[in-house]
Amino acid sequence: MSPPEPDGEVPPTELTRAAAPSLGDRSAFRQIGERSRYSGERLRVVVGTFVGPDGFTFEREIVRTFAAVCVVPLESDREHVLLVRQYRGPVDQALLELPAGKLDVPGEPPELCAARELAEEVGATAERLTQLGQFLNSPGYCDELTTCFLAEGLKAGTRTADGIEEEHLVVERISLSSVDELIATGDIADAKTIVGLLLARSFLEVPRPASRPFG
Repeated sequence: MSPPEPDGEVPPTELTRAAAPSLGDRSAFRQIGERSRYSGERLRVVVGTFVGPDGFTFEREIVRTFAAVCVVPLESDREHVLLVRQYRGPVDQALLELPAGKLDVPGEPPELCAARELAEEVGATAERLTQLGQFLNSPGYCDELTTCFLAEGLKAGTRTADGIEEEHLVVERISLSSVDELIATGDIADAKTIVGLLLARSFLEVPRPASRPFG
């Protein structure tokens, strides 16, 4: 994903180009343009122009932002994970979440970003990071792509909070066996946390040969 760029005419992202059909395929949608409406430090709001299967041209507002990572910190008993309860201004609530963050350091691989976020929010390092999967958070209006990692072999370190919300977050230990109940009751309502915990639980039950260890 591309970080915010100056206002003006900008091309579609690489993800959009990769997913788009050839120009000769009249049976599918395709993007033909994009113009900027707002550019901030962490996101851009653009208006994309598209052509439908019948040749009809239409526009959609889109939020373009950095890609992201989330981390499932697994304790040595392989039955408990560490989450953070952190205030989120847009919903005015303190949410129970996986450690996560933006890929906003130029050239930083997702694995290193995941390790950095684990240290910042939980104050831990991991002997092993395994990629569990990727998902689009809200593809109806935003291009944010999140990569999820399982962190194993945790070692306690020093938290290096980044921002006032992280300074006041609380680390909480939960059992993987309680995840379904926590989701059902709304105690866990954050989408990346729901996806990440279910991916981790599935991986631990039946490890996939295609997993990619790091560290």
